[in-house]
Amino acid sequence: MIKRNLFLELKAHLDKKEISLIIGPRQAGKTTLMSLLADDLNKRGEPTLILNYDIERDREFFGSQEKLLKKIELEIGKKKGYVFLDEIQRKENAGLFLKGLYDMNLPYKFIVSGSGSVELKEKIHESLAGRKRVFELGAVSFDEFVNYRTDYKYEDKLSDFFEVEKSRTRLFLEEFLNYGGYPKVILEETKEEKIKIIDEIYRSYVEKDIAYLLGVQKTDDFTRLLRLLASQIGNLANVSELSATLGISIPTVKNYLWYLEKTFILEKITPYFKNVRKEITKAPVYYFYDIGMRNYAAGDFGRISLDDNVGFVFENYVFNALKEKTKRALPSIHFWRTKDGAEVDFIVNSGEAVIPVEAKKQNLKRPEITRSLRSFIAKYNPKKAYVVNLALSDEITVGNTTVIFIPYYEFWLESFIL
Repeated sequence: MIKRNLFLELKAHLDKKEISLIIGPRQAGKTTLMSLLADDLNKRGEPTLILNYDIERDREFFGSQEKLLKKIELEIGKKKGYVFLDEIQRKENAGLFLKGLYDMNLPYKFIVSGSGSVELKEKIHESLAGRKRVFELGAVSFDEFVNYRTDYKYEDKLSDFFEVEKSRTRLFLEEFLNYGGYPKVILEETKEEKIKIIDEIYRSYVEKDIAYLLGVQKTDDFTRLLRLLASQIGNLANVSELSATLGISIPTVKNYLWYLEKTFILEKITPYFKNVRKEITKAPVYYFYDIGMRNYAAGDFGRISLDDNVGFVFENYVFNALKEKTKRALPSIHFWRTKDGAEVDFIVNSGEAVIPVEAKKQNLKRPEITRSLRSFIAKYNPKKAYVVNLALSDEITVGNTTVIFIPYYEFWLESFIL
């Protein structure tokens, strides 16, 4: 069992009337997380009911609100209880279905989950405005991964473990950069079994979710686009160039990219700019929600070595760490590139302050910053900046900016306040 950081947040929300809506990619562990919550409630003597739309015997109870309520009353009664509804995205008009239940002022707390379908992210969100809180469960993070691989022995002193066990931590990083964070992949012990699992997840996504969403069985062009993007993460994604390379229309490329974002495979970041005349075109950059999925799509699964030129994979790692660290504060993440060739990997923007972040897959020996980062600091005068690297922990001052050099493992634990 892999403990997830989201568990405590969800547990704290169980006393709120709002629907707890858990979203995320396929196979991220949403069903397992719901089971753990139900087990915790049962241990406290609280009545629970779990229904999964994918289980045939449960599906009939999703047929109408009346059928569901009769089932709940049979199992829980008309007293306070907790109702878990899994894979809700498969239910037609799920948002209106849940809205009606919420508006009945029932004594039940609903905890609902669904994979990353367009219907879940768009229609259900709209229908449940003001009636739900969204919890996104992504792939396993690096700190969750290390805690699992060390049997939770250092759970309360992970920073000390990183500092003392640097060689072991680096091996964990290489493993994580190879196989990513899908729980089923992590739980397998051999490379061969990991490949089988990631292949199953990938094929299930393309052949089921995408074939259904696009209304076609032939998904070759979609797959080719995904593989092309996997080979150029961190680079500008020009729709016209993608269209020309793949031989498919620009509207089709845009449509596929939209689906890749909405189904938790890719995340788009846009340029940070204030002077449109000096900044480069608005072409975005894409990163993968899960590095293992990126590696599989690119043909690199299990073949990554920190000794090779894999800085782009390390960038994806840092981006995922940034997302995890900033998701509660809701700032935006961008990149910065100018026509003069200056570029900074990530710019975290709260609207009132910005923090530039550079990802350097290097064993830095002393604090050095790039000309590009120095250029950004001179132009925007941020209070602090980060250089995430493999080894160096240090600080220097450039103008009014504190530049923090921080090892990759400590970056997960850094208090990141704009």
